[in-house]
Amino acid sequence: MSILHVPQVEVQVHNFDYHALQQQLTGQEWHEIGHVNWPAEYPYKPKVAFQIVHNGSSIVLHYAVEEDYVKAQYIRPNEAVWEDSCVEFFLSLDNKETYYNIEFNVLGTGLIGYGPGVKSERNRLTPQEIEQVSTATSVVQRSGAKKWNMIMVIPALVFNKQGDITLSGLRAFGNFYKCGDELPQPHFISWSPIGHPTPNFHLPAFFGELIFE
Repeated sequence: MSILHVPQVEVQVHNFDYHALQQQLTGQEWHEIGHVNWPAEYPYKPKVAFQIVHNGSSIVLHYAVEEDYVKAQYIRPNEAVWEDSCVEFFLSLDNKETYYNIEFNVLGTGLIGYGPGVKSERNRLTPQEIEQVSTATSVVQRSGAKKWNMIMVIPALVFNKQGDITLSGLRAFGNFYKCGDELPQPHFISWSPIGHPTPNFHLPAFFGELIFE
């Protein structure tokens, strides 16, 4: 099982600016999202990595993406952001019985669901709950190469379906993804590998362990 330690860092989020937040994450470890789980049908592998820390009250997640195409169509919470240039974070707080799927496109448009692995039993959070997650994005195009970065600040209160949680000392399970279902080069890559015959991120059996310090 993949294991990741999430350090506690006193990130200040009152000055919410991409570069200000980025500087506070300097020196934190980068983790690759590099598993091409379905190479025969979806071989394309954009370059993707992330940093993750918490400050006691929020999870701070920083994605860095290099891909051939960047698409951003959806602008409202709970729209089909997985069809755009999209990064995702799935988190289970109860030993994989239920989990949150947090999905944001490059514009910062978000979708968050909660429930068990059976998709028909899952529910979406409200737009007001989703918009508690703040995002800051930087996009660069140079000589045809496209790079974009996103920092997400996810308050712990977003994960309140099982009551209040404390991030410090938390042992959880999850996975990190990059997808783009409707891009010219569709792809479905993950941090923790997925052993399933067809593309599906909603498989908590393949989540890795997350240890919050």
